[in-house]
Amino acid sequence: MIQSVLVANRGEIACRVFRTCRELGIATVAVYSDADAGALHVREADAAVRLPGAAPAETYLRGDLVVKAALAAGADAVHPGYGFLSENADFARAVLDAGLVWIGPPPAAIESMASKTRAKELLGIAPLSADDVTGADLPVLVKAAAGGGGRGMRIVRDLADLPGALAAASAEAASAFGDGEVFVEPYVENGRHVEVQVLADTHGTVWTLGTRDCSLQRRHQKVVEEAPAPGLPPALEASLVETAARAAKAVGYVGAGTVEFLVADGRAHFLEMNTRLQVEHPVTEEVHGVDLVALQIAVAEGAPLPGDAPPARGHAIEARLYAEDPAAGWTPQTGTLHALAFPPGTRVDTGYAPGDTIGVHYDAMLAKVVVHAPTRAEAVRRLAHALETARVHGPVTNRGLLAASLRHPDFQAPERLDTGFYERNLDALTQAPPGEAYAAVAAALAEAAARPGRFGGGWRNVRAQDQSRTYGPHEVRYRPTRDGGHTVTAPEGVRAVHATPHRVRLDIGGVVRDFDVARYGDTVHVGPHRLTARPRFPDPREQTAPGSLLAPMPGTVVRVADGLTVGDRVTAGQPLLWLEAMKMEHRVTAPASGTLTALHAAPGRQVEVGALLAVVQDSVQTEAQEEQTV
Repeated sequence: MIQSVLVANRGEIACRVFRTCRELGIATVAVYSDADAGALHVREADAAVRLPGAAPAETYLRGDLVVKAALAAGADAVHPGYGFLSENADFARAVLDAGLVWIGPPPAAIESMASKTRAKELLGIAPLSADDVTGADLPVLVKAAAGGGGRGMRIVRDLADLPGALAAASAEAASAFGDGEVFVEPYVENGRHVEVQVLADTHGTVWTLGTRDCSLQRRHQKVVEEAPAPGLPPALEASLVETAARAAKAVGYVGAGTVEFLVADGRAHFLEMNTRLQVEHPVTEEVHGVDLVALQIAVAEGAPLPGDAPPARGHAIEARLYAEDPAAGWTPQTGTLHALAFPPGTRVDTGYAPGDTIGVHYDAMLAKVVVHAPTRAEAVRRLAHALETARVHGPVTNRGLLAASLRHPDFQAPERLDTGFYERNLDALTQAPPGEAYAAVAAALAEAAARPGRFGGGWRNVRAQDQSRTYGPHEVRYRPTRDGGHTVTAPEGVRAVHATPHRVRLDIGGVVRDFDVARYGDTVHVGPHRLTARPRFPDPREQTAPGSLLAPMPGTVVRVADGLTVGDRVTAGQPLLWLEAMKMEHRVTAPASGTLTALHAAPGRQVEVGALLAVVQDSVQTEAQEEQTV
């Protein structure tokens, strides 16, 4: 039997596998990059081995180093997690050749299914040739042949954009998976993303553990997942399950895997088979009452699956909590995670703990938040409430977006679910949440209570002037009272009942509410609201020239547009350079048509958020300057 498992991965999935190993009495080994030296998965493991470097290509994608780490630490098995090398047949062979147990499917099955192009060929589906795409084929999707998670994917709606999409998708795929192969397939607009969990043993048994719906996506990466997929016609559901089982049997599959489909107009289109554990596996575990990691280990030890697959009970929903700003193009965020706590009864799978730093090198996911309930409606309500009442203090996250998504009518009605949900609703979902103005009042009064001599004003026997504090768009005005309290003068209709540095009670139109306040520098968390105080006197050094392109996140410049030089004329929206951060590539475009007057970016350059990348002087300014010089 397996005695010690090395997880060839990091973060949340490493911690998830370790948890099951501890329950089974199996020792655990972590690997870590220099950027992850203090990470939670390293702290939780019984032993850890350093992989020198920070970039994935130097560390987690170096199969040779991972195998050496397993042997050095005395592990007798390797679990690949998801992403990185989890669908790399050569890595699986290297593990087996080293005399270690591979907790995954046979390398031949990985080769048959892990490459999406070969998987389609196995099922008789021929991908489009990039050379043969015509206007009649549009829109098409350029897609990485290996890996997943939305990386290495680009939608093409104009033939002129195809070469650039192929290059960008290939570069992103090579960085994320070590394999730059991409292919082209028809893009089905606004279908539902539905998948089937399979689990097979070495004795010929194949389980299908129901369906999952993963239609809420951004950048082709799943955001909210649930099981079972709601509202599927019985005949269609049966067809999906049968196809998934047939695909697994066709390649002699062993272990956990997922067969994915796009459902549109009552028809199912095969997408791919992921030959690994999925990020969203917890919803299946909750509904079927199983531990998929424990079953993976048992299968790897040669045990048969115990009888028939357990039936589904109730409904489970998972929301992926990301350090990102949905209102700013899903820009990844970095910084210190100060607090992460959810109500009792909520399952939270995470690779972070309070005090940890969210860096730029890897995925921006902070946690997977999961609830299980007897019905879908109850699960939706419970998860939305858990997100709204959680303590998530640190960088900007998508927490508000997730809660608003769950409460949106298009999500609550399964017949309106599709992958275009965020494209249609993002603006509405990213509006300031209700009550933010009152949260700003609480923040201002808590600050006044903490520093009475500075912001509270202190009562004097003369009429006190209003003190003011501004958080985002919300200006708060107040003045001290004789009893040491404060009178709120703006916004109207708010009365301060009591204020301490960490808790404020307000009477809002006759309704008394309490607000918990936590301050970290200029950032204040008030319940679910994250507020940033505006400086009273802005620093003139922070002003930038018109047309300045600033780095929206810390990251690495990976490409600059071919031939781009200072003095070039550019058009609004023209791609100028590309940044890579948190395993995603982000395009930086010209804000207006005009002249490139400065270019400070070069491939390989590391930049911090706010760094000046380039300056584009718009056409009106350029023409005015030219007239002045005539």
